[in-house]
Amino acid sequence: MLRFGGAGLARGLRAVRSAWLPGPRGLPLALVRTAGASGARERRAPAPGTQRGRTLSLSAAAVVNSAPRPLQPYLRLMRLDKPIGTWLLYLPCTWSIGLAADPGCFPDWYMLSLFGTGAILMRGAGCTINDMWDRDFDKKVMRTANRPIAAGDISTFQAFVFLGGQLTLALGVLLCLNYYSIAMGAASLLLVVTYPLMKRVTFWPQLALGLTFNWGALLGWSAVKGSCDPAVCLPLYFSGVMWTLIYDTVYAHQDKKDDALIGLKSTALLFREDTKQWLSGFAVAMVGALSLAGANSGQTIPYYAAVAMVGAHLAHQIYTVDIHRAKDCWDKFTSNRTAGLLLFLGIVLGNLCKEKTEEAKEAAATRLESEQTS
Repeated sequence: MLRFGGAGLARGLRAVRSAWLPGPRGLPLALVRTAGASGARERRAPAPGTQRGRTLSLSAAAVVNSAPRPLQPYLRLMRLDKPIGTWLLYLPCTWSIGLAADPGCFPDWYMLSLFGTGAILMRGAGCTINDMWDRDFDKKVMRTANRPIAAGDISTFQAFVFLGGQLTLALGVLLCLNYYSIAMGAASLLLVVTYPLMKRVTFWPQLALGLTFNWGALLGWSAVKGSCDPAVCLPLYFSGVMWTLIYDTVYAHQDKKDDALIGLKSTALLFREDTKQWLSGFAVAMVGALSLAGANSGQTIPYYAAVAMVGAHLAHQIYTVDIHRAKDCWDKFTSNRTAGLLLFLGIVLGNLCKEKTEEAKEAAATRLESEQTS
């Protein structure tokens, strides 16, 4: 018995001695093994529902996911988790507001913020209307089957009530504008309501979307000036419609197989393998119309440099897009935000390079004097 006990004690002493032999970086092997085990535990994914290991994200999708659970389906219904559509609705407004600014001055920041709020609300209302019309079709398309109405997270009645709330808030924004702009904004409602139906009756629903999404190219100018100047506003509006035909045709190629199966129409199905030729024509028309709008508004070199960069961006987008790969179509579609921001920057810089008119100088002096007295 003593013999067996002595042997066990000897083995234990050898194990202790080997555990404390120097290991990597001079640390005892026991500590290395302990650190390795704890590191493995730290690298292991946390259990579902735990907060440990969650990374902070400020993306739109993360903000929606962190909202109260009953609110999330409504936020997804208005596509707050996918803000690219809001950008594409908002950017033509910024172009128009920028072009309407006085020479040598920045755009009206109040108008930019007002139209930004309106873009969020009206894009949300448009998506709600679209999903109400398309709830039966959305169930049959893989990409749209999880939309709140199609998935049953929100009833049609709840969506209708929510739509009323969005339109009421949008009306509040519209009433902040002049009477001319209020009438013009109200006129766009017919387009907002009917464009989701166009895919049932024509292969050109993208054109209907373009007429709807670029209404801000008319409305922004009138909000600043009190009326529209056709020489500037119409070419700008036309260029926006061409732009929408480009990016929404690329977008439509994601769903062309499902659309063909369920009987919906789009320019993607109309153009098929000739898509790039058509898009090239739209890009040339867009650049030409932007140049005309710039000439009629007295724009300067930075503006035309931005128009050239937008043209190069579109050319690269059209040349490289793989219309048979949905992921690439989505990436090219979302890249149009960059093109729109480039043009807005060119408008602002081009306007700042204009020589201030006497009226603009007097208005600036009046503002400065009122700020000093207050």
